[in-house]
Amino acid sequence: MRNYAAEFFGTFWLVFGGCGSAIFAAGIPELGIGYAGVSLAFGLTVLTMAYAVGHISGGHFNPAVSFGLFAGGRFEAKELLPYIIAQVLGGLAAAGVLYIIASGNADFAIDNTKAGAFAANGFGFLSPHGYSMTAAFLAEFVLTAFFLIIILGATDKFANGKFGGIAIGLALTLIHLISIPITNTSVNPARSTSQAIFAGGEFIPQLWLFWIAPIAGAVVGGLIYKLLLQKQH
Repeated sequence: MRNYAAEFFGTFWLVFGGCGSAIFAAGIPELGIGYAGVSLAFGLTVLTMAYAVGHISGGHFNPAVSFGLFAGGRFEAKELLPYIIAQVLGGLAAAGVLYIIASGNADFAIDNTKAGAFAANGFGFLSPHGYSMTAAFLAEFVLTAFFLIIILGATDKFANGKFGGIAIGLALTLIHLISIPITNTSVNPARSTSQAIFAGGEFIPQLWLFWIAPIAGAVVGGLIYKLLLQKQH
């Protein structure tokens, strides 16, 4: 149960810190942190939790990462479902807390006809800058594939494991710097699910892409590392 608790709290922190920064701090005129600040916030959530609980559960905090590590031979199939359940519940709990806090402002309202509502992910008219479904799918696929290559490489037994969390956190920062304008950045089905459920509207019918593309990309990234890059001895 400690593994599942670690995944719950790690995913909670990722959603609370990353999506919270987008909801509360990104859009403030003149003082807002903008895309760069949100990107850094997501990276910091993973970096901090990787060192806090990574030694307990492996520090996935993301269903796609769990699938990618399985494809890369670093994770057992029997643990996939309980890990994913813990991650989704952690994300939902964080989104719920964010919603309660945001509701403390009398002007708070979720306009689910606008891109990025409640930090949700989307494509087409729900893409921050109007990117198509194909563009969104490709971006999420490629970025998650590289995320897994970085995770597997940074945590390889031949790598300097002490710096693995830093590399992974910075990788997630870079991923957000690239793709916030495209999809508001998912690469994480638990993060997408938590925000879509609270945002509602057309964000829910679009949620399929933010499960399929990241998981497919993660599996491909895991296989690439295992078959092409990993040292055998």
